[in-house]
Amino acid sequence: MTRDESNETDGDTEVGERGDRIDRDDVSTRTDASDDSDTSERASAGETPSDEDPSESVPVENVPSEGGTAGDATGDGANVGDTGGAFEFGSRTRTETEVDLDVDEVLADEEDNTGLFDDLLSGEPIFENKEVLRPSYTPHELPHRTDQINKMATILVSALRGETPSNILIYGKTGTGKTASAKFVSQELESTSQKYDVPCEVEYINCEVTDTQYRVLAQLANKFIEKNKAVIDNRLSELRDLRSHAAENLDALAGTEFASVDDVADRIADLEGDREEIEEVPMTGWPTDRVYTTFFDAVDYHERVVVIMLDEIDKLVEKSGDDTLYNLSRMNSELENSRISIMGISNDLKFTDFLDPRVKSSLGEEEIVFPPYDANQLRDILQHRSDIAFKDDALTEDVIPLCAAFAAQEHGDARRALDLLRTAGELAERSQADLVEESHVRQAQDKIELDRVVEVVRTLPTQSKIVLFSIILLEKNGVHNVNTGEVFNIYKRLCEEIDADVLTQRRVTDLISELDMLGIVNAVVVSKGRYGRTKEISLSVPIDETEAVLLSDSRLGDIEDAQPFVQARFDN
Repeated sequence: MTRDESNETDGDTEVGERGDRIDRDDVSTRTDASDDSDTSERASAGETPSDEDPSESVPVENVPSEGGTAGDATGDGANVGDTGGAFEFGSRTRTETEVDLDVDEVLADEEDNTGLFDDLLSGEPIFENKEVLRPSYTPHELPHRTDQINKMATILVSALRGETPSNILIYGKTGTGKTASAKFVSQELESTSQKYDVPCEVEYINCEVTDTQYRVLAQLANKFIEKNKAVIDNRLSELRDLRSHAAENLDALAGTEFASVDDVADRIADLEGDREEIEEVPMTGWPTDRVYTTFFDAVDYHERVVVIMLDEIDKLVEKSGDDTLYNLSRMNSELENSRISIMGISNDLKFTDFLDPRVKSSLGEEEIVFPPYDANQLRDILQHRSDIAFKDDALTEDVIPLCAAFAAQEHGDARRALDLLRTAGELAERSQADLVEESHVRQAQDKIELDRVVEVVRTLPTQSKIVLFSIILLEKNGVHNVNTGEVFNIYKRLCEEIDADVLTQRRVTDLISELDMLGIVNAVVVSKGRYGRTKEISLSVPIDETEAVLLSDSRLGDIEDAQPFVQARFDN
């Protein structure tokens, strides 16, 4: 029976299945509700029904029954006596205890309804400023690099006099402070130029990412185009203010280059036209000579000295040759307003051996070498950064010395030391530890080493990957300390399976030596007596993780299907 059907009785209102009738005129209690038309009424059972429209009667719900009795689901009364009363919910009567239990359940549900990150945020953080441990951070102080910084400053100070500084080449292994020092000096140079109102700018290019002449020139061109637009916008704002003031009083033009308001308006129109004609260089699609011309015009737009910092400059030369460096180093002879100086940063001391002699002579006017840090210097650097990066007393006393010792083994790599300290802190924080301890540093060392291996393997050339996979297949099939001949046999079979060129055994031996230098394999030359000498090769990296990285390369996807074929060779 529907609610409407239950209400269509002789002026009576039926409640649930109990058959109780109530009269709206005899209601003794009215409960509050958000809507006046939706109220519950308390009534005595068996009273005379009202003559009012029965459709106005509503079911009694959530109301204590009078006299301590209430009907149950079957229509029988239930005397609750001293239990504190009962509450009717539709056709069922519920006790106060049951209602209290429901409230407790709701509150418990609300307590359980915590967000995914609430527990993680409840602990006390270990870090104060994690960013100071990242490679992108440029510190305000660089311990143990005073000599190199001072030498850079003495070369670049001529820019503050409006002169062209000599080109600089900066050498040093990874993590020796080359880029950080160069950026520090560059920031000081630009800050001082603003102080003395000298137009001097530094532009940074990472040649490991921007590794072609087109990309380098396009990125530089667009940077200067944006700066030129800003100069035009500032000038337009000044001229529009001048035109407005001059329209009210011509004396506003006194001491300016303009004789009338129309002259100001003409100048504004010219600048607006110039700005409209400026076109940014797309990242692809233009002839290189057009990109170069656009860059040339953009940099020569007004008077300034520009230092172009080319980080990982050897990657640019390796990928695209020395055309970019040749063009940049020859620009000053054609520029009218601006002057350019090049600051190249490289991990490879010998990369200039591949340069054209003319480029080499003009580019390497000044050279600065950054030696590796020793363990004590690394400890100073870590202590300086940790004071900013971590909360007070967040590190145990053995954390920094251990990080420094690990990094000193990696040719004094400060970047590695900082990365190790940051990772140790992150591991401690994830485990909700109160302190960063020695165990976290050792865990971080293992994690970073595995990450390094994965990255190195991922970026190997295809032929090197095939050679490495050959070694993995041999080891997985129980052949340890394999020799070059065994590797070459598997290598040939794999090349046939994926339709790759087969290199000579001598070239494969060279690739094994390169893998040895990268620390991926350990290759030891052993004598076989009258059979000559050979290399015994073993993996130096986790076999499963390395195999997974190799098979993630789509070009080597078919190698996985070749494994049963190679396995059969050992079974026969």
